[in-house]
Amino acid sequence: MSPATVPAGGVRRPWLGLAVLLLPVTLMTADLGVLWLATPFLAGDLRPTGGELLWITDVYGFLTAGTLVVMGTLGDRIGRRRLLLYGSAGFAAASLLAAYATSPLMLIVARALLGVAGAAVLPSTLALISHMFTDARQRATAIAMWVTALSVGLAAGPVIGGVLLDRWWWGSVFLIGIPVMVPVLLLARVLLPEYRDPDAGRLDLVSVALFLLAVLPLIYAVKDGAGHGPGTGTAVASAAGAAFAVAFVRRQNRLVRPLLELRLFRDRAFTGALLALLLGMTALNGVEYLVPQYLQSVGGLSPLAAGLWLIPGAAGLVLGSQLTPVLAARLRPAVVIVGGLLSALGGYTVLAVAEGVIPAALGLTVVMFGVAPISVLGTGLAVGAAPPEKAGAAAATGQTAYDLGLALGIAVTGSVATAVYRARMPGDAPDEARDTLGAALALAERIPGGGDALAATARAAFTSGLQWASVLSAGFALVTAGLVWVLLRHVPPVSGGRREPPARTDPPLRSSDAAPRVPSGG
Repeated sequence: MSPATVPAGGVRRPWLGLAVLLLPVTLMTADLGVLWLATPFLAGDLRPTGGELLWITDVYGFLTAGTLVVMGTLGDRIGRRRLLLYGSAGFAAASLLAAYATSPLMLIVARALLGVAGAAVLPSTLALISHMFTDARQRATAIAMWVTALSVGLAAGPVIGGVLLDRWWWGSVFLIGIPVMVPVLLLARVLLPEYRDPDAGRLDLVSVALFLLAVLPLIYAVKDGAGHGPGTGTAVASAAGAAFAVAFVRRQNRLVRPLLELRLFRDRAFTGALLALLLGMTALNGVEYLVPQYLQSVGGLSPLAAGLWLIPGAAGLVLGSQLTPVLAARLRPAVVIVGGLLSALGGYTVLAVAEGVIPAALGLTVVMFGVAPISVLGTGLAVGAAPPEKAGAAAATGQTAYDLGLALGIAVTGSVATAVYRARMPGDAPDEARDTLGAALALAERIPGGGDALAATARAAFTSGLQWASVLSAGFALVTAGLVWVLLRHVPPVSGGRREPPARTDPPLRSSDAAPRVPSGG
């Protein structure tokens, strides 16, 4: 046992402790699925603008990505179990706030808090697993169960959300976070060990601020440009984000313990893995966010029926995830990932040209099956390309790219879908109806005997938005496939153990390669 590990009752009972850890892991992905189903209902009730609706759905991912590395450093300092408890309590409290939100701004704030809490929970669970299981085979089994829990949550979320929405109001979908987190809070101290790094570096809050100030204005520029066309706001936000990004990069190159180890990007395998995670998840999540709304608001399905039609997509993700390690042991990872992305193009094509419930569910299923290899192999390839002493930083960076890609998928393709929707709505339609489909349908119900035409026009406009979002997502998939083939085709098949870093064509990383460095927080 590491001297930094504090004995606890869970050291002798690691499998019971693992069961406790898998509860919040399952919740993280289940919470996404239930929100997508609840979107038409909260849109009709809170009446957010198109931009506000996108922030409600993707601010979670941006805050998770923006604070993930921060939480990793914080967990090393205060203890992984303690951070897990803080994150679980925060997630439960933010879930309650989201459930009873009375305005779009209140819900956006609640979702942001959920993102920060989620960033505290996920890395803590994986870090504790690595310290609870010292046997390599047991650790591999535990990590496989951790990955499976993510898929189970994705499959269960729509069904749970459908049941809740059939009986209660849209806020009820957020309340599932409370009963899931209560056992974690009650049992963690009994079943889980504590771990902290006695040599953890100082948390550099300036880097955290610069990272968020670089990402959020750029996302705003994408949203504003897609929704209203290029303008002064788009230009100012783009310039501000770019300036803060330059400042962030310069600071990381000066720090002894940077928030993000930029020198890792000199290895093309590491860069390829990160780009695959970022762009691959961007390609997936735009359509994954829109299809549940399509099934309900255009296809006319109840929340429960829509949830059941989403199960094949989750099954496709699970099947693809199970096949990936088998194929990657025999074929180069680039072949597996590119093959999956090319198969996903079939799903995007169906979504782009066909209409109806069955084509929507089928297209999403093929897409999720094809993108699965990226989620399975991406972080492992990033870690394998990094020097052993940088494995932790590589894993955190990989998870950040994954979460940022999920958020970007909603931001980019969601903004395009919103712009297409507005363009296809007639100019004489009420402003409320031109903003979101949910608002248009709610308005149509209030028009005595004259709302059918408005509802039909709005549904057709939303369908066009989904189709164009599918075309854009297919473009992301093609670009990802090309980059993966160029940057990762030299990586050998993945063995059963940890992959050794490939032979490098670049000079090895040395402390003398960087500019003079200053301590974190300097």
